[in-house]
Amino acid sequence: MKYKSVHTNAIHAGEKQAKFCDALTVPIFQTATYVFKNTRDIERFGRKELAHYEYGRYGNPTQRAAEEKLAAMEGGEDCLLFASGMAAIATTLLAFLSKGDHIILTDDSYKKTFQFCVHELPRFGIETTIVKMGHYDELIKAVRKNTKIILTESPTNPYLNIADFSKLARIKKKIGGDILLIIDSTFGTPFNQKPLKWRCDLVFHSATKYLAGHNDILAGAVIGAHHLIEKIRMFQGATGGIIAPHCAYLLLRGLKTFPTRMERQNQSALQIAAWLEKRKDVIEKVYYPGLKSHHDHELAKLQMKGFGGVISFVISRPLRRVKQFLNALKLCAIAPSLGGVETLITHPACVSYYAYSKKERQKLGIVDGLIRLSVGLEDPQDIIHDLKRGLDRII
Repeated sequence: MKYKSVHTNAIHAGEKQAKFCDALTVPIFQTATYVFKNTRDIERFGRKELAHYEYGRYGNPTQRAAEEKLAAMEGGEDCLLFASGMAAIATTLLAFLSKGDHIILTDDSYKKTFQFCVHELPRFGIETTIVKMGHYDELIKAVRKNTKIILTESPTNPYLNIADFSKLARIKKKIGGDILLIIDSTFGTPFNQKPLKWRCDLVFHSATKYLAGHNDILAGAVIGAHHLIEKIRMFQGATGGIIAPHCAYLLLRGLKTFPTRMERQNQSALQIAAWLEKRKDVIEKVYYPGLKSHHDHELAKLQMKGFGGVISFVISRPLRRVKQFLNALKLCAIAPSLGGVETLITHPACVSYYAYSKKERQKLGIVDGLIRLSVGLEDPQDIIHDLKRGLDRII
């Protein structure tokens, strides 16, 4: 059953009233295969007359409960879970693309999404055109007869650019045909935005992040119309990038507190971003959609309920001083992830782009002073105090 409130869906959607041994929570179905009572049931299952699980690669009751919960929270007909966010992206793209097809990708997409599209898809005879985020005229010009997918993120990583869902939907309608409009909404979350309501076709999530929320699992999800998800499910059955039952259980547990966590992280991040913006003595620029100074602030207000828990900012100091700032922190942990209960901070130039030359990094907008902060559930004043200690060290 689906409810109107994301808070109620997070707790009750996808969970049947009667559970094994009358358990309150959905059990972990730690099994690889499922037993049929007799050959008649096998035959009925084969004719799709009987609902029955068959083999772990094709589905699991714990997994299914989490999928139905996520579909309800996102406002989609169906959901499919994967072993990671990249497994969700790669499997979905390969499920819909064939040799000779073409995909359009925005230029500030997640590094591994970019890598998969630009470096891996050509091996299958699939071309990718990169367009600048927010340049919609350029996007229209990039469309070809063989274009099958338009893929973007919103907000993006790390500069938190916002895609205009309405414009993208109008472009898709104008083009016609069977082009799929896909949004990676990991930073946006089902709490803060609903791309499907803006006529986007599919939504990706790295469920590792805000949805699970505790930095203890890897998981990915794709949500959309049932007929689209079913096509991806068939391909997943052949490729095997499935989520483990225990991870599905931990995701279910995380989802129940997700809306409450998200409210707190929205509030804390806005407070911290406003404080960072005042530190003009050492910070060159703060990127957060909730700030009026953000170039997409008005669009974010239109499309989003809240602005998320990630803040990016540029320190106006040489690289060695930026490292001094990071090393002075005591509360904010240096780690390359986001969305959990702990506040994490990362330096893209040294972490995600460590193998790139300085020239290559700068071409991608990854300057030496760029910092990404994922705000957790600690008291925002404690986070501010920790950041202040680090910034004061490099004045």
